[in-house]
Amino acid sequence: MSESEAQLPTAFVADVLLWKRWHISLGVIVVATVAWIVFEWTNLPFLTICSDVLLILIVLLFLHANYAALRNKQPPTLPELVVSEEMVNNVAASFRVKINNVLLIAHDITIGKDFRIFFKVVICLWLFSVIGSVFSFFTLSYIGTLLMITIPALYQKYGGYVDKCCGVINRQLSRHYRIVDENVFNRLPRNIPKDKES
Repeated sequence: MSESEAQLPTAFVADVLLWKRWHISLGVIVVATVAWIVFEWTNLPFLTICSDVLLILIVLLFLHANYAALRNKQPPTLPELVVSEEMVNNVAASFRVKINNVLLIAHDITIGKDFRIFFKVVICLWLFSVIGSVFSFFTLSYIGTLLMITIPALYQKYGGYVDKCCGVINRQLSRHYRIVDENVFNRLPRNIPKDKES
């Protein structure tokens, strides 16, 4: 695959996120909104909805193919989906490296090598728990999709103003974090002392 062919999917995604292909961007928002309404307001299980959609799709394709055969027309061709062994091996190797890194970090956190990181991880997990108790998974996914579609286009249009405001906010947060770091985190021990056997 040439470099220009490899950049095509990236350019397409950038065009959708920056609303250069506004009909597709709008379609993403409409589909996300309909999916959110179906999942949140109907209270149907996710597996049931997915099964029903796949069932309807398969029945429609079956009827379309048989209707074409009755009219002596060429049945519709479906693309052949094949996953190469090389691609599976590359994905598996990539995941193995990332999972090993995560496990190494988790091991360091749980055995208490660095108490500050442990404390920060506990705070982050607690915040995720609070957010998860307020919003469902589908609502968070919907909010994430809307933000993913709207923020890049808004940033491209108002980037200078946003950078100025974010610079002020960053300086204030850095100053407050420095105070908390000096008064709280630096008082926490880096390592939990282990009792030595006599």
